[in-house]
Amino acid sequence: MFMFLFLVVALAVVVAAVTLAVVGGGESAALPEAPVERLQDPLPADRPVDRADVEALRFPVAVRGYRMVDVDDALSRLSAEIAERDARIADLESALAGARAATTTSLRKPEEGEHR
Repeated sequence: MFMFLFLVVALAVVVAAVTLAVVGGGESAALPEAPVERLQDPLPADRPVDRADVEALRFPVAVRGYRMVDVDDALSRLSAEIAERDARIADLESALAGARAATTTSLRKPEEGEHR
């Protein structure tokens, strides 16, 4: 009987302590809002993005995955730089093709009856 009474009192104390911890606490009853986790190390603004920047990029986790704003910002920056690099590659390839064509025509042997 003594053990049963001890368990009932212990259970009542635990329930009261949990209730006070959850419900009460005076003025600061509610927990403060956690600060919004932001992308700590964004892509560099002062130079083009390289492979190491993309590999080091880590997005903070939000309630339902990653923060869409951070992911959208990173993807738009990467897509702009990729488009810029593609345009530069296309320009360089066309310049190279033009230089090769000019070299080929200048090095070609003149045909019979053709004068320089």
